Order: sequence, then C-alpha cells, then structure tokens
Amino acid sequence: MKNLFAWIVLLSTLQCTLYKEYKPSKIPSNHSAGNIFIITTDGFRWQEVFSGADSSLINSEKYTPDTASMKMLYWAEDTDKRRKKLMPFFWNVLATKGQLFGNRKFDNKVNVANLYAVSYPGYNEIFTGNTDINISSNQKKENPNINVLEYLNNKPFYHGKVVAFTSWDVFPYILNTKRNHLRVNSGYEKINEASSAQEEIINKVQDEAVYDKTATRYDQLTFLTAKEYIRQHQPKIVYLSFGETDEFAHQGRYDLYLEQANKVDGMISELWHWVQTTAGYKDNTTFIITTDHGRGSRENKWLSHGEFIKGSSQAWLAIIGPGIKPLGEIKLNEQIYQQQIAQTIAHLLGENFNSDQRIAPAITLR
Repeated sequence: MKNLFAWIVLLSTLQCTLYKEYKPSKIPSNHSAGNIFIITTDGFRWQEVFSGADSSLINSEKYTPDTASMKMLYWAEDTDKRRKKLMPFFWNVLATKGQLFGNRKFDNKVNVANLYAVSYPGYNEIFTGNTDINISSNQKKENPNINVLEYLNNKPFYHGKVVAFTSWDVFPYILNTKRNHLRVNSGYEKINEASSAQEEIINKVQDEAVYDKTATRYDQLTFLTAKEYIRQHQPKIVYLSFGETDEFAHQGRYDLYLEQANKVDGMISELWHWVQTTAGYKDNTTFIITTDHGRGSRENKWLSHGEFIKGSSQAWLAIIGPGIKPLGEIKLNEQIYQQQIAQTIAHLLGENFNSDQRIAPAITLR
C-alpha cells in the first residue's frame, strides 16, 4: 500500500416511472456548452451531500472506529459548516456558480425511476434515458439499449471525441463497447499505446503496485488516467465514474466513506480548475455530477441499497457551466428523475437524443 501511495504522489507531481407521456422537448437556446463532463460517484447519499456527516454514524465506533479524528475533520454542529468541511468544492464553488438538486428537506427530489436501485440499472437509466425491466442486477451482460454517449459519438462533430474512464469494470458492458466501440478505460485496464511518461507510469502502477485488483479500481488512479488523457487529446464529451464511496459503504466503514467523498470533491475541484484555466475548455464546459442510486437512511441500513431498502431510490444532481444560472441549492418543490439526464446531456450540446426506445424529456434548467 505504501508503494501505491508513493507512485500516486509521483503521478500527481508529474501532472500540474416515471412519465406517462414522453414528448421530445425543444432544445433550449439559453443553455449551451462546447464540452460536457459527466461525473458520478457510486452510491453516495443525498444526506451527506446536503447535510454533511451523519451524527449517528460518525459517532458510532462500529462504523467510525476513530470517531475523534473524523469529527475533527468533518463534524460541526451547524449544517452549512459541516457540509462545507466534507465537500468544500460543492459548497464554496458549485453552490455559488451552479445548481444543486435533491435536498429532500425542501421537497426537492431526485430519484431513480428503475425498480431495482442498484448500479447497472442506475447507469443504464442515466445514459439511455429510460429504464429496462430486464436489467435488474449488476451482472456483466451487454446492454441492448442505445446510450447517449454512443449516439453523440456517431455524430461527425463528436466522433472520436467521446471517452469514459471508470473505476468499476462493468462499464464496458453497461455502455456496450462491443457494439459501439466507444473509448472506455475501465477497472485496471491498461492505457493502450501509452504516449506520455505519465501514462507509462500509470500502467506501471497498475501492474506492479496494486496487488489486490478488485472489480473497482482505486478512484485516484481512474482520475489520473482520465486527466492525462484529457490533457493530451482534449475530448469534447467525458464520462468519469468513481466507485469507492459505494465500496466503503458496503464494508460498513463510514469513516472511509466520508474520506472518499472528500477526495472525490477534491478531484472534481482539481478538474474544474484545470478546465477553467485551459484554452478550449475555459467557460465552454459543463459539469453534470450525480450518483447511480441512494442508500438506506437508517443506521443499520445505510450499508446497502436495493429494491426493498427505503431510501435507495433517492439521488441528487449538480450542474455547473456556461448558461447555467448560479442559483445554488434549489429549494423548490419538484421531482426530477435520473432518466432525464441523457436528454439533458444532448440538449446542452444543442442535440436531440433519439433511439428506438422512449426517452425521458430533458430537465428544465432555469
């Protein structure tokens, strides 16, 4: 593990349902983006996004072995201070320049529309704009549904400029790269034809420093791989998927779950800063940030999620970019579903996503 972190430090220094009727909505003229970055962090609850650390969990030695240290890092009695300690980018930058949806304390709801509230169905919904009753588990099987990434990649303007970097190794099946040949780097997959010293080191880290390769790659390796590729090739549509928040929650380690959420916030902050200081991306890129599902809300249920665990369908959404009004935390009584994200991605690029299935209308952005 020490060797892995040493490699990562070196790498870092080298890098400076539910719609009764589906109607195609008009492409909005007041929102436009030259580039779209879609970012997800698996199984991260809306409760922590909007309220910071959970009092019952951060004070539980069962889930937070070193409660004193974790409380010094992430606890405050005031909700606003607490959530800023956990996710400073979200609440110092995104909340002042973008929009955040899903704080159910204000009846602002974001939900999955699929029945199952597990990862594969959630990601299918996000990218295809619909649910599929036949996709009910995380089994590695080719997704028969057309997704918005491949739809855009088939457009001449975006062809070859659509990429995905994911920690979880199921995404080649979710996005069906066998059918569409999307460029997807997933799990501990090597960077083929590494063209820079950084990429060669990343491959070396994955080969030599990571001994226990699970289905989910370390998020920081996913991030470094993605950032180096973006720096070199400047794609227009990027999907970046983090997975360790869900992994640590399933392990019952609330302390590590909080730490990883804080790291994800930091990586998004670093990427946003890079975008806003890079020609071609500056003031021309929208970030859409969300999760694939929620989790149980009770102390003994937060570890898991699924069809029969209350709270599992509850999600959240954040967006920042050109043309997005800086409204911050949305406190209106409204309902958004994840299946609306696919068409929203298309509309933000001035496109209209069409496939052989019904597609939910885009989110109405103010």
